[in-house]
Amino acid sequence: MQNQSFDTAGDTAGDAAGAPVHPQSAGRTSASGSDTAGHIQGIDVTAGGLIRATLGSAVAAGVVLVLFWLPAEYGLDLTGLGRAMGLTQMGEIKQQLYSEAAEDDAVLAAQAAAAQVSADPALVARLDSIDARLAGIVAAVGAASTAAPAPAPAEVAVPAAPEVAAETEWRDEVSYTLAPTEGIEIKLAMTEGAVAAFEWTANGAVLNHDTHGDGSGQRITYEQGRGVPGQQGELVAAFTGNHGWFWRNRTDAPVTFTLRTRGDYSQMIAP
Repeated sequence: MQNQSFDTAGDTAGDAAGAPVHPQSAGRTSASGSDTAGHIQGIDVTAGGLIRATLGSAVAAGVVLVLFWLPAEYGLDLTGLGRAMGLTQMGEIKQQLYSEAAEDDAVLAAQAAAAQVSADPALVARLDSIDARLAGIVAAVGAASTAAPAPAPAEVAVPAAPEVAAETEWRDEVSYTLAPTEGIEIKLAMTEGAVAAFEWTANGAVLNHDTHGDGSGQRITYEQGRGVPGQQGELVAAFTGNHGWFWRNRTDAPVTFTLRTRGDYSQMIAP
């Protein structure tokens, strides 16, 4: 009986081992992308497909760079869409803030250097000695010039220059009040070489200012100032575009300033 049971079991195992495998079962693939044997199926990729994907990514990155990143970070608007979306103004304000931060760092460095000089007694004594010698030289030169006065120059009749009526009429005049840390930008639409006279005053207070221009993908900084009570002069457009000023109130109190302009410009661009 035991031998018969052993033979029966062996026959069953042999039948199972020798049974044919169904073709569908041998090639069956799981939902995870691998077959039943655990092999991962690959995806065919051609060289042309890789090149097209790379070029598409480069074009998309270029579009984002020109339309959004350059206007928002540097105020460079090559297409005009950045100003329409308000990104160019954001970039200009960022550049102004970067410039003011750099100027603040320079002032702090100068103050630290001055403090270091004042903390060195030997250096202070040496500077005082130099000042005393210079004062003695100036006094000696002044005494010599007093002892030997120069002959009076002969009088020369100079014809009177014809009187020219000064322009006092301003074309535009605006006033704004800036809260502490608040800034504002006003520009004039000008063609290349055009000249506009201007005058602005902080009415007893002071403002930081940046005189600049932009247009046609170009940007220029004419002048920057910190703690300025006012200014007057002429603005000459380096190229066709918008040229003007950016002011910021770095004091602890509101500041009301007034801007007056006249000259060769098509319009004033103000908030």
